[in-house]
Amino acid sequence: MVIRNFAQLLEAALERAPKRVVIVGAGQRQTLHAARLARGMGLAHCILIDDPLRLQSVATQEGIDLAGMEIIEQGDMVEAAYQAVAMIHAEEADLVMNGRALPVELMKAALDKEKGLRIGKVLSDVSIFEIPDIDRLILVSDVGMVVSPTLAQKVAIVQNAIDTAIALGIERPKVAILAATEMVNPEMPANMDAANLSKMAERGQIRGGLVDGPLALDNAISRKAAEMKGIESKVAGDADILITPDVESGNILAKAIVYFARGHMAAVVVGAKCPIIMPSRSDPPEQKLMSLALGVYLSGSGGAHGSES
Repeated sequence: MVIRNFAQLLEAALERAPKRVVIVGAGQRQTLHAARLARGMGLAHCILIDDPLRLQSVATQEGIDLAGMEIIEQGDMVEAAYQAVAMIHAEEADLVMNGRALPVELMKAALDKEKGLRIGKVLSDVSIFEIPDIDRLILVSDVGMVVSPTLAQKVAIVQNAIDTAIALGIERPKVAILAATEMVNPEMPANMDAANLSKMAERGQIRGGLVDGPLALDNAISRKAAEMKGIESKVAGDADILITPDVESGNILAKAIVYFARGHMAAVVVGAKCPIIMPSRSDPPEQKLMSLALGVYLSGSGGAHGSES
């Protein structure tokens, strides 16, 4: 079944639940509400790492019952991240989720060459959006991990996104490599990378999806725009996955979808030993819950993690 919206995603995740989710820096209002919701619906058993006094203070202020949730005392977020990663290796937890920790604090532990969660792949963020008036989920990558990806890293980012889309039931995902214009221009590095990625997919160096680029955003998602510009492509106007040139453009696009288009977002980092649930620290509880659901779902599907390549 193709998962086309967040209601279906949550339903599918519940079929693979519950999972043990260790939350780094759980002492945050939105995160605790999400953890409580996840526990209440049987989605996750949440393990909270933070200063216990902070956790209890936030819980009391918000009227959140912490009963049934394990608490591990650690106020230092880097140390908390290392404890969470160690729990994954010890099989005491299935997933890691970020709460109030800075992303760099969590990823320091996840990327540690000796103690981290690397399995030989590039780690990349895959964000999934439910957008009003669009009848399917749209995946965007990378909006939070690889700052200025090389061509080789972009190959891995595209492959991770395709694998995630396939896990969501999209049999042959359509991937648009975004740039400022659809015309190949040697003076624009992003355009040249897009053209190279498209050709590499044709030759089997990227597997499982239809890849085309460069494509501007309008003709990647609008058939009318693609037709008006005379673009003949199996991807143009019907993309499932949007690959941005770098993390800055990806992050801006993601926030534009949420704040201008009133879209809803779920985000995970893939390519590691387990999915790393990475909602924005400012996300409301319901949105954090969907990121958690995405992580739970992917942890039971193989997808873009779990084996070396």
